[in-house]
Formats: sequence, C-alpha cells, structure tokens
Amino acid sequence: MKCTKSFTGFWFLLLAVSVCAPAQDPGWPRTNVQQGGTLVSYQPQVDDWKHFTNIIWRQAFQLTPAGGKQVVGAATLSGTTIIDNDTHMVMIHGIKVTDTYFPSLDQATSAKMDTLYKSFVPQDVSISLERVAACVPKPESVKTVNLNNDPPRIFISYSPAILLGIDGKPVLSDVDGTDLRYVVNTTWPLFQDKRSSTYFLLVNNIWLKGNDLNGPWARVTKLSGDFEKIPNSGKFAEVKKEVPPPKVSNPIIPKVFYSTVPAEAILFDGNPAFTNIPGTRLAYANNTDSPVFVYSPTQTYYYLAAGRWFSAKSLAGPWTFASLSLPPDFSNIPISNPAGSVLASVPGTPQAKDAVLIAQIPTTMILNPTDAAKQAKVTYDGTPKFTPIDGTSLSYATNTADKVIKYGDVYYLCLQGVWFMSPNAEGPWTTAKSVPQEIYTIPPSSPVYNVTYVTQTTTSDGYVESSYTAGYFGAFVMGAAVGTMVAYGTGFYYPPYIWYPAYGYPIYRPYPMCYGAIPYYNTWSGAYGFAQTAYGPYGVATRAAQYNPYTGTYARGASASTAYGRRTVGEAYNPYTGTYAATRQGASPTAQWGQSYVSQGNRAAYTQHLSTSRGTVASAQGLQGGRAYGSSTARGNTAVGRSSSGDLYAGHDGNVYKNTGSGWQKYDNSSGSWNNVNVQQAQQDARQRAQTYQQQHPEVQANAQQREQSLSRAQSSGGWSTQNLNNEMQNRQRGEFESRNFQNRGWSRGGWGGGGRSWGGARGGGFRRR
Repeated sequence: MKCTKSFTGFWFLLLAVSVCAPAQDPGWPRTNVQQGGTLVSYQPQVDDWKHFTNIIWRQAFQLTPAGGKQVVGAATLSGTTIIDNDTHMVMIHGIKVTDTYFPSLDQATSAKMDTLYKSFVPQDVSISLERVAACVPKPESVKTVNLNNDPPRIFISYSPAILLGIDGKPVLSDVDGTDLRYVVNTTWPLFQDKRSSTYFLLVNNIWLKGNDLNGPWARVTKLSGDFEKIPNSGKFAEVKKEVPPPKVSNPIIPKVFYSTVPAEAILFDGNPAFTNIPGTRLAYANNTDSPVFVYSPTQTYYYLAAGRWFSAKSLAGPWTFASLSLPPDFSNIPISNPAGSVLASVPGTPQAKDAVLIAQIPTTMILNPTDAAKQAKVTYDGTPKFTPIDGTSLSYATNTADKVIKYGDVYYLCLQGVWFMSPNAEGPWTTAKSVPQEIYTIPPSSPVYNVTYVTQTTTSDGYVESSYTAGYFGAFVMGAAVGTMVAYGTGFYYPPYIWYPAYGYPIYRPYPMCYGAIPYYNTWSGAYGFAQTAYGPYGVATRAAQYNPYTGTYARGASASTAYGRRTVGEAYNPYTGTYAATRQGASPTAQWGQSYVSQGNRAAYTQHLSTSRGTVASAQGLQGGRAYGSSTARGNTAVGRSSSGDLYAGHDGNVYKNTGSGWQKYDNSSGSWNNVNVQQAQQDARQRAQTYQQQHPEVQANAQQREQSLSRAQSSGGWSTQNLNNEMQNRQRGEFESRNFQNRGWSRGGWGGGGRSWGGARGGGFRRR
C-alpha cells in the first residue's frame, strides 16, 4: 500500500494522513532485519531538542552481522523533527550518525561495524511525543502567565444531581405564540410560565418544575398546552421530542444545583469512600469521577479542577487555592496508582515538567497568502461593535464569534490559527505578513487573550508561516515557587454576548469557561445520558450521549483532543477557536479550510505522512494496532520486540549499560559479557577527561568556577553516575507509561490508564459548548 503525494481536497488529504501515518508508537526496542544482518535499536535518549526542530540523541543497539557474532554499541545521532500534535507522534527525518562506539572492540573491527550500522539507519523514525518529552532536558526557566485562581463555587452531592449553570443573571425571552419564556443564557432547556412564574427544566427525558431557580424542584408528568405550541425547529426541535413528557419507569429525580457564577459539582455515589495511596499519607475518593483527595495528618481535602488545586477542611468548604502549598506527599503518588494521572498537575514533578514542555511545542503551517485570504470571512450580529481591551490601545469585536481586533485604523482577524488584516472590520481580508507587537500585550483578563499564542511571519519565498502553541486552545503555563504547571482556562469570567435581532430569537454567545459544566446525575448511566470531559496535561478526552438536548450539538460522540486539535467520532467543537468537525478521521484548527487554504499541502505538518518514495510507511494491519510496526522500506523490515538483554542505555562515555534490578552493568565486546560498574574507577576516568578538556581549552583555566563547572559536566556526562542512569531509566519508564496512556485516554471506561479514572486536571462534570 502506497500513499499518493497529490490530493484534490482536504478530506481526502485527512483520510490519507490517517491511513498512512503511524498513529501510535509501537514501542521499543525495534528490530531491523536486512541481508547484511540484524539491528536491534533501543529507545533514543534525547540530549537536545533545539526549537523543537533540531534533535540530538544517543541510542544503544545490538548489531549482528549475517553469519557473524553480535556486538553491542552506542551511537550519537541528529535529525530534524516534525510533530503531529493530533496523534502526539514525532517523526525524525534527515537522520545523520555523528559517532558510533563499540566498547572494547579494536579500531579495525569498529570501523567495519560503523559502516554496517550506518547501512541500517533509516531515513526517518517515528516516536511518541510523550517518550521524547520525558527524556529531553528541560529548560531552567519557562515563560508563565498570571492567571486568576479564585476558587469556583463547589457543590457536593451524595445522590444523583445536576448543575444548572446560567451565564450571569438569567435573561428570559418570549416563545412566540405561547405564554412561555425561555432562559437564553444557559445550555439547559429551561422555561418559565409567565402566568404562574413557574420554571420548567428538561433533564434528558424527565421534566422538573420549581417556583424558584434555587428550588425545590419536583418531577412533572403533565405540561400545559403551551408546550405543544413550541416551534418544532431550531433550538426547540430536541425539546419538542419530549412533549408530552414520556413515560419513564422507576425514574431517578436528580438534585438541582443552581449557579450564576462559574461552579463545579462533585458527585459521590453515596457517602464518600476513600482508598489509601501506598507510600503516602493521602487517600483518593473512589466513588466519584472527580479528583478528590484527603491528607490524613491535617484531615484536609484537596480537589483538582481545570489544572488547579483547591483545599478545604470540609467538603462543604470554604475552598481556597492550594496549588502552591500542596503537601509533598502528592509528588510521591506512584505513577502506576489509579491516582497517578494527577502528577502532571503537581508542580515540580517530572510529569508536570513534561506537560509544560508539550504546551510550548508549536504547530507551524506554511501558507500561500493569496489562497488563504480567499477563505477569510467574518459574520457580525448587526453592525460591528468593538470594546476596548484594558491596558492596551486595542479593541475587540464583541458581536461575532470570530476574534477581530482593531489596532489603529487596521483590523486584524485571527481565524483557525492564522492572522489576516483589513482596513475594514468586515473585510475583504488579506493574509497578514506579520502581527503588531501590541497584540501580544493583551492581558489574560480579556476574552481574546488566547490569540497572543499565534505568531506569523513571512518566509523568504513569499509564503506565510503561522505558528501557535497550546495557549491558543486555553492551556496555559502557570508559575509557582515549586515549579510550573499547565492550567486550563485563564480563570477569569467573561460575560456573554447576547444580541436581539429584529426578527427571531436572541443570539447567545458565551465565552469559554474555566469552570462550570453540564454534569448528568451519573456519568455512566444511560438514564439521563452523559457529557463528560476529562482535562489532562496532554489534552482532553470527551465522551457524550445525548449531549444537551436543548442545543442538540450532537447525540452521540467521542473525541480525544490535544491542545492542538481533536480526533473525533461524531461531532466536535472547540469554543476557543470555533473549530467544528464531524469526521471520523479527525479535526484540527485547519480542518475547515481544506486544501485551498493550505496550498502547499501543509508541508510542515504532513511531510512525514505523505513522503513515501522511501517505501510503504505502514500496512493497514499495523495502523489498526496490529502486530507489526508499519515500516517496510528498501532498507529492510522493522518489528518491535523485547531483547533477551533487557533494556539498554547509551552512556555519554560511549559505553552501553543495563540495569539488573540491583545495580548497573557495562558491556564489554571483547569478552561478550556484562560487568558490574566500577563507580570509583569511572569517577577517576571522568576527572581525567575533564582535565584533558581543560588543557585543550585554556580559556576556561582563567576562572576557577568555570573549571569546577567543566569538571562537573564531564563527570555527570561521563556515563558513570548511577544517579544519571537511574534518571534516564525513570524517564524512559515514565515516557512509555504516558505514551500508552495517551493512546488509550478517553476511549476506555473510567480512564486512569484503562483501569480506573481519567483525571489529570479533570473538570467536575463535563464541558460547555455553545
């Protein structure tokens, strides 16, 4: 099976990408069999990833010439990366072998093995983003943003309940031809009878009524004749299906929590039950889909929402922001524990550092500016209206779903991750060659803040290069004294825009909320349906059945979304960008544009999937999770399997190491055996190398501090440090664990790596759409 290089439209392109691309990391080590012999390559150990483009790594391997004896070696390699943020795969191409090392082999044999090894090296290699992120050195400082971390209103229930969230003070509008009014600024089907002032709420197929929005609410099985007159179209079509109220056997009447401010609902199945976490003084609640913990020494409760921790002495509150003062035991939660997925939201943990790194990785698109501009259009509700952005000389359009910003006499439109400009608010638009720096001073308190994560420049050949990072989708890096972490949403509340046209019903345009949800009484029960979103450090997983009958956004669907896009079955919508898709193959910020938008075939994003002159990228069986990794080229066949030697590591000193469980061993090719590491001798060798380096670089001799630093670097990179090797082993294990989690996240019941829950920053009770 081969993939064509030219396509007539985006959907064909997307289909081809999904068919040809290795959507999952098949694992390590990988065995490559050729005529000249067999090469077993172990997972890369990344030393540098400059600008997330140029990568340098070490790699241990076992090379067996045809009819010859196996040798063990290490290599230093470099290449250029292309990142598929949808599948979390990194493709390394243009691979070059910098050095090869064959411990204890003579020079002549080493030269022969070097030539043979280079004949096995593929032209490109795919590896999961989680594996790379886990082992790449992290920067000492990261740009952070000041978010609003005030706690939301948190409701607790020990029985079936829903959260009736209204976006500010209720706004009511008449239903034509009836004595009913409906609440405009909520996603719930909520009506009021003008004659009695009684409210009626539809929860899936059960109607509730109450004289006050705060309750009490009771089930109603008969509605007035006015409900029969509700239009059977538009937003009311789904409601009309539940009139008259259907008969439901053994109905469960949920409690209703009402809030006009951002809120969360923690729903327990009965009284809270907790499970102790080994090695800590923490316990997690095992009968809720919400991440709730209790710390036994102080009997303090902790709750994770939108990547932020809140604490209270009682579940009833009051709750306070606690991400900066978590007990150290949170860092000691075992990664394999059902609660281990919250580690990515615990500042200072390796998982949190990985998440921060991934949030900084850009997606870059190369665009034909003329073709892109043809697709740029903006629709306003009436005449364009603009509101000033505090602290800047900018203003933004309030009566459109698109992000239009006025700077001086020029209007800038950020649409699907690309900037356009025009002298008129309504266009026509041209693709912006660059973006004014003033735009990047927009504060988080503004509802258009996310556009500051989109940059744009012009290339030397006249094309436009657009780039965006996770903040464009609402995933922001927040700083703390103990480390950085990824939080979701700015935490600021943005009042909705409601427009009253001359004819028809009001248009309600809410902004994305950091908190607030549509939690059905039981996530896994089919009685009311469900809409659940789990926010993790690497993206979002959503599953829904009969999501919001009021809007009818979709009846059934499932999606796995990173900060850059979404893989979807059914329909999907991203409120930060307005991206909508209804495809099984997937969606990204460019999904609505098609081939005409990315006239170069999105070469920066898809080259690895479409360049097939080297051979077949993958077989259909392999892409569906089959037994063989999809790589069959002129250089031989690649498979994945365990080596009898275990997991091998390439040291900075050129030696190959493995862990026995009780210590580290180093390989000797001359004897063909593994020997325990002599730490004392290795330290002495490292010091000698440091002194030799100083002699060759006399400029560092002038400064004693520099001499000590160079010595320390030489020692720490000499391969002898058991701490370094232990760190590399832990990074590799963490990367493998997270890689598997990402592949399974959101598609198995409960999540938590397939066996429990899926938290990692979960937001209590679902998600919000508009």
